[in-house]
Amino acid sequence: MREKQIEAKLVSAVEQRGGLCPKWVSPGLDGVPDRVILFPAGHMAFAETKAPGRHLRPLQAVRKTQLERLGYRVYVIDSPDQIEGALNAVQTS
Repeated sequence: MREKQIEAKLVSAVEQRGGLCPKWVSPGLDGVPDRVILFPAGHMAFAETKAPGRHLRPLQAVRKTQLERLGYRVYVIDSPDQIEGALNAVQTS
């Protein structure tokens, strides 16, 4: 399975739950996660999708740590099986 397929499944799952999952593009700040997960009542997180077995690049790992230090959740999703658990966690926190 390719990264784009996992990303499409994530977007679809978020939308089915009544949320938004826009692509995050940040000119001048490389390495940011692929998607922002937004649910009603201010529940949000970031998601970096990867092809199965692939890992974060070093700059992506730095950005993940920076966001987490600011109190945001960042999920690295490399399997469709991880999507529901991540979304449940976002919606319940």
